[in-house]
Amino acid sequence: MTGNGRIRTDLALETTERFAQEHVEIRGVDIQEDVDEEKHIRTTVVKITTENGAKAMGRPQGNYITIEAPDLSMADEDYHREVSGEIARHLRQLIDLDHECSILIVGLGNRAVTADSLGPRVVDNLQMTRHLIREYGLKSLDGNTIHQISGIIPGVMAQTGMETSEIVQGIAAETKPDVVIAVDALAARSIRRLNRTVQITDTGIHPGSGVQNHRTGLTEENLQVKVIGIGVPTVVDAATIVHDSMAHLLDTLEEQEQKEFLEEMITPNLYSMFVTPKDVDETIKYLSFTVSEGLNLAFREV
Repeated sequence: MTGNGRIRTDLALETTERFAQEHVEIRGVDIQEDVDEEKHIRTTVVKITTENGAKAMGRPQGNYITIEAPDLSMADEDYHREVSGEIARHLRQLIDLDHECSILIVGLGNRAVTADSLGPRVVDNLQMTRHLIREYGLKSLDGNTIHQISGIIPGVMAQTGMETSEIVQGIAAETKPDVVIAVDALAARSIRRLNRTVQITDTGIHPGSGVQNHRTGLTEENLQVKVIGIGVPTVVDAATIVHDSMAHLLDTLEEQEQKEFLEEMITPNLYSMFVTPKDVDETIKYLSFTVSEGLNLAFREV
């Protein structure tokens, strides 16, 4: 990936791949990979354990779980159910659910922009229980859950005039959740990961960072509560497509020649353009059900 450092990604896994391609060893970063051949799902856990590792990766210390599911972009209910189960399993590992928890789920993004509407659509599909438990107690839920689930779709700054973090800080201060889970659409480096990958991290989330629209992050430091980030890449940098289409040619050039060639071919305006698949409307619809069902499964009594 020499010469294309400006191409952006929200996926920690893709950052580690760049270092691997450049034959650079990253200290303070542990990578574990598990492949389930039967389910056709690959899971990679990237653990950033030191400050040096965090600096090299450009991300906070913590766990970054990437679930790669090649058939996730297809309308296969059984396959999506398997992915939902994987999401639930990893969430249970990151959150202590041995006692009753209050969990606030935040659907980030702009509902009016299809590729950015994953977060709001996920919250639409969730089973909210906080109001029932507060009003009627646990008996109202027939023993199906012991956790208080609430959700909010804060919109974007252009709609509200407020930072998302300001809205969520206010809600968290008032409702005092034990955990905040933020769901957002992401940007990927690889076309093959669009709508086929789920990233879960315990370091929070920074809305808009993948498309260089940096907003104040939803993190434990800012909200004073544990924050889990869940995202699916729905867009890719246009410069990535140009770069990848010339990959074989680039392999024949020296490093300096690669750099000069890319600077000439990839014009600056390409770095501000993002591309999404043509069937994104339908894809976002069933991806939102997959993620929401993973959340619903995670917080049911098991």
